[in-house]
Amino acid sequence: MAGTHFNFRLRGEVYCSLRVRQGPAIMAKAAFHKNQRVFVKPVGTWALIEHVVPHWAKGLDEPIRVHYDAGLGREFTADELQSEEPLPERKQNGSEHWRVTRARNKWQSTEDCGRHPIPGTYPVVMTGETDWGGWRVPGAEYDLDPMKIERQAQMIAAAPKLAAFARALIDWARKSGEEMPAELADLAHRAQDVMSFVDGKE
Repeated sequence: MAGTHFNFRLRGEVYCSLRVRQGPAIMAKAAFHKNQRVFVKPVGTWALIEHVVPHWAKGLDEPIRVHYDAGLGREFTADELQSEEPLPERKQNGSEHWRVTRARNKWQSTEDCGRHPIPGTYPVVMTGETDWGGWRVPGAEYDLDPMKIERQAQMIAAAPKLAAFARALIDWARKSGEEMPAELADLAHRAQDVMSFVDGKE
């Protein structure tokens, strides 16, 4: 072939190995699928993947990269997304630290919510180690009864400690046997019913 020079001292398999090494080293595989819920790191929010967008190169059977459209104005790479992972089962011992933080009220000005406990903000219950996400209510619902929502947020934040208390009561009842007063035994049974419901055993 014109312009091609062979080294006849090399065996054929060496040429083959060189040919392989000179080809495309990495072919992209889709890490996520359409309608999968992912956390978009650059934006700091959860979204659904609307389209998987492969980018092709001429003559290749597989895409060289894959991007993802989550309806947020631009495509994202797999490194910019994080999938939901099932949480491993772990013993609930009250060590979780749920807490109430304040988020900015975006739907009302401070002047329009003077009757709120802390005008310009609303409660968000953080249930993880990060300070994003968590539990919250729509603005309209909060505005109907701010004090009720504030109390609900405090109750949700206290849930891990209440659960630990209930489990401790159940364990104490099992160890005490018949020596336990009837009133406490009844409380322990009710606590066990509640925790069974929480653990999905009912």
